[in-house]
Amino acid sequence: MQHTRSKPRAPSWRFALACCAFWSAGAAQAFSVFTCEPEWAALARQLAPTAEVRSATHARQDPHHIEARPSLIAMLRRADLAVCTGAELEAGWLPILQQRSGNPRVQNRAPGMLFAADHLTLIDPRPAGSFLEGDVHAAGNPHAHLDPRRILEMADVIARRLEEIDPAGRDEYRARLAAFQADWQARIQQWERRAWPLRGTRVVAQHSTFAYLWRWLAIEQVADLEPKPGVPPTPRHLQKVLETVRAAPPSALVVSAYQDPRAVQWLAQQLGTNVTVLQLPSTVTEEQPADTLPALFDHLIERLLAATR
Repeated sequence: MQHTRSKPRAPSWRFALACCAFWSAGAAQAFSVFTCEPEWAALARQLAPTAEVRSATHARQDPHHIEARPSLIAMLRRADLAVCTGAELEAGWLPILQQRSGNPRVQNRAPGMLFAADHLTLIDPRPAGSFLEGDVHAAGNPHAHLDPRRILEMADVIARRLEEIDPAGRDEYRARLAAFQADWQARIQQWERRAWPLRGTRVVAQHSTFAYLWRWLAIEQVADLEPKPGVPPTPRHLQKVLETVRAAPPSALVVSAYQDPRAVQWLAQQLGTNVTVLQLPSTVTEEQPADTLPALFDHLIERLLAATR
């Protein structure tokens, strides 16, 4: 009996369609932006609204100390651009993500790795010390985003880097930047007029998180609840703070949304009912009323004004 070899079967139309869909999806994959903090994610979305933008942290996390989770490694592995604060704010976890991601685009000194601190003038630089001295940043205070004028500077920096990495989107990035600059400059003028009554207000706060906000609005931080930067308040230090401000109590006691409010609550009880405790977001939140950059500054100013009335 003669056997004939069967002809190879042509791929089914379903298989061919699936292949086309797979390759089309790969070709059309969105530009990916990884940010270390929510403020840079919010700014990147303004400048590149079609990009996939994700933040490694949220407003209820201390950006100094997070876990280098596998999900963050996967996010950084896909990134075309990473935007972080720098000035050692992420020193405890970002290098691990960079190493384990294996993504050459977002390694230090690569075009896809952008540190805000490299492009901004930071306040309060301090000599580097040992870990026993707390979260001391030799380059300066890293929380520069709480001065909206520095957000304006970073918008230009991020837009230029987007152009460099994705030249095909140059016109779109430039148009988005121009629109953002015009809107943001108008908002800064409005915020400064609105916040004028806050000038000279005295506050006690925990850490230097809001130092740029205080300087911009001419608010004076008269004491820090932390005995050393990043070291939680201790009973002995709180007693010293109480003795310092008892004669002239501040208008408000301020902690960030990620900080434990029990220390300021105790201090408020000792000082009396005329002192307001404020737990404020130090960055853009996932929910209202501070879920965008403009909303963040609206919310901060309104809460501070309410505390001084």
